[in-house]
Amino acid sequence: MGMTMTQKILAAHAGLDEVRAGQLINAKLDLVLANDITGPVSVRQFDKAGFTEVFDKSRIALVMDHFVPNKDIKSAEQCKECRTFAKRFDLDHFYDVGTMGIEHALLPEKGLVAAGEAVIGADSHTCTYGALGAFSTGVGSTDLCAGIATGQGWFKVPSAIQFYLTGELRPYVSGKDVILHIIGMIGVDGALYKSMEFTGPGVAALSMDDRFTIANMAIEAGGKNGIFPVDDKTIEYMVGRVHRDYKVYEADPDAEYEAVYEIDLSAIEPTVAFPHLPENARPISAVGDIPIDQVVIGSCTNGRISDMQAAAEILEGRRVHPDVRTIIIPATQEVYLECIRRGYVETFINAGCVVSTPTCGPCLGGYMGILAAGERCVSTTNRNFVGRMGHVDSEVYLASPAVAAASAIAGRIAAP
Repeated sequence: MGMTMTQKILAAHAGLDEVRAGQLINAKLDLVLANDITGPVSVRQFDKAGFTEVFDKSRIALVMDHFVPNKDIKSAEQCKECRTFAKRFDLDHFYDVGTMGIEHALLPEKGLVAAGEAVIGADSHTCTYGALGAFSTGVGSTDLCAGIATGQGWFKVPSAIQFYLTGELRPYVSGKDVILHIIGMIGVDGALYKSMEFTGPGVAALSMDDRFTIANMAIEAGGKNGIFPVDDKTIEYMVGRVHRDYKVYEADPDAEYEAVYEIDLSAIEPTVAFPHLPENARPISAVGDIPIDQVVIGSCTNGRISDMQAAAEILEGRRVHPDVRTIIIPATQEVYLECIRRGYVETFINAGCVVSTPTCGPCLGGYMGILAAGERCVSTTNRNFVGRMGHVDSEVYLASPAVAAASAIAGRIAAP
């Protein structure tokens, strides 16, 4: 029996000819990542274990993005720990105020991840980089500490589910709608510790930003990772960003999948995930009349320039509803600059929105958009658990930037 794309990457990084689902392996890593919440835990474990060297200062990334600029003393201390560690080992990739962005948008933009690589990050949405044809997955801070010191990580090789995509997306439908539709189909544990492998002719119709969004939320279906084949769009994205050799892996024709789902992209509507799970997905035509108090457009899921464009085109020449606080967060400094160049920032401000420096802030209920009891938010983030963005009696509805922008204008969840 042949191997899936994920299994081929893991076999190569473990120095093995082949691997099988369920096998335990030790694999070499191309990049390890932490942020200002998970990084300090790894740093403390590093010192506690007696490590005195990092495996490669060019393959470690520390991104200050969750509470940056710092919101309080504790967050300032956490960033200081990471900053001190980065200086101590002269790390090449430390991103702080002025250079930071939301980690899973920043690292691909900087060319730190390429096709065929193996990446771990102490953040569950590290699976984003599967959009580039890499194996990437989230790990705990202790595993990350070992990765920082040794450049290796241990894995149980995942079995796989194939999502065979056909057709093309309709106007105002994006990768966010696709992944919410899929999670609605299979549930939040439908791909538990499995590789979600996206294939079929429909892949070519998806932009790279669509793919980043879909791979980003693989974890919301329980996936170990999500991964896309490398095609012309992937290679075009890496040109000018990735300045090193990389390897393209393809699944064998006889690769084994636990299940195969065929999805017609043209049949997907704008989709909204109701509280309090991403699997509570409904097409916009079945949403009903739901007034809202806040809209957040940003995050590692939907803070890229195409997301900003989708929001700006809907908000242009309009005003957000007076009862709706609308927060726009470009995912990186480069995205922010491009928003300025294109006039999107002026559009957002004229529409009555606020525009924030890149940060994860409101996504995890950190700052820059905390909800009070009874408030509802339409958010382009990736989770809507109880209390995710504030009070346990608040509600988060997950949606695309187009739906979020239209809802901000209408004052209730609305179709773009």
